[in-house]
Amino acid sequence: MSFRHEDGLASLSLSGAWTLGEAARLSRALDGLNLGAARRLRIDAGGLERVDTAGAVLLQRLNSRFGTGVAVEWRALRPEHQTLIDYVSGCDAASAAPPGSGNGLLRFVAHLGWLVLFAAREGRRFIAFIGRVVEAFARIAISPRRLRFTSVVFHMEQTGLNALPIVGLISFLIGVVMAYQGADQLKQFGAEVFVVNLVGVSVLRELGILLTAIVVAGRSGSAFTAQIGSMKVNEEVDAIRTLGLDPVEVLVVPRVLALILTLPLLAFFADIMGLLGGALMAWVTLDITPFMFFQRLHEAVSVSSFLVGLVKAPVFAALIAMVGCYEGLRVKRDAESVGRLTTRSVVQSIFLVIVADALFSIFFSALGI
Repeated sequence: MSFRHEDGLASLSLSGAWTLGEAARLSRALDGLNLGAARRLRIDAGGLERVDTAGAVLLQRLNSRFGTGVAVEWRALRPEHQTLIDYVSGCDAASAAPPGSGNGLLRFVAHLGWLVLFAAREGRRFIAFIGRVVEAFARIAISPRRLRFTSVVFHMEQTGLNALPIVGLISFLIGVVMAYQGADQLKQFGAEVFVVNLVGVSVLRELGILLTAIVVAGRSGSAFTAQIGSMKVNEEVDAIRTLGLDPVEVLVVPRVLALILTLPLLAFFADIMGLLGGALMAWVTLDITPFMFFQRLHEAVSVSSFLVGLVKAPVFAALIAMVGCYEGLRVKRDAESVGRLTTRSVVQSIFLVIVADALFSIFFSALGI
């Protein structure tokens, strides 16, 4: 690069490779240019051999630096170099735009459209993952020896037996709250005895299984994502593939099967604890003895109400386990991805459980159950 200055005209001849490797040296040389009183700048780019994005940024900044108050004239600039400079200039202009520019309604509609497309893409991928899980179950049904029974038992202990204390405590307290609040309201009408109906129907049909599924989603669903995600970070999933094994069959199927088997048992335990909590509060606040409570419960609640709650359990379990494993297999090779997708798996699991519960309610209402 050479620079001349004479009679109000400054001439700059560019040569060589303007690439990333030379960017620091060229930037220092450009910073040292001083046009003085020159009102015209002629830039001869005929000697340029190669220009990459870094070099185009320097050329664009050169043009911007002397473009105000000085007539800049480019000579022998190759079309491909001009295209790259124009592209860099356009990127700078886009990044300089104020963040709040544009129509707010259009931005909202664009963002809403992006969310719809994102949800559709994620839904398609999750459905494809469900298909892979069903295919793995079909292979195991044809050849049961492929099932890792030890892994299933281990996950049944982790998701079922170890979850009994927290599930039982929450269900017991919910039964207490339901009985206390129901009694407080029914006293106004002299219908305190119907608190048994309130506790029985709400716990057996909805609250028992729903609260159990939410607790399991936060406890076991997140654990599935974190466990498989950590294996992805440590490249253990790639090692499984290298051994010729299917990660879905090795990692996903035992977890899904274990949760499908244990969630109905947890829901049954939650129902019992919820009814015990309601019976205790009814005894304390309404003087309804436990014998009277369960006698009234037998008259007020049918077996179908109990079965309605249990029927939902396998479906909720499959949704929670598959969402947790799906997000775990999507983890990238960094710790930040593990935390982000673990949080996402809990949110998605709870959302899908509530949606499924609403669909079950509509279905059973249509059947008159």
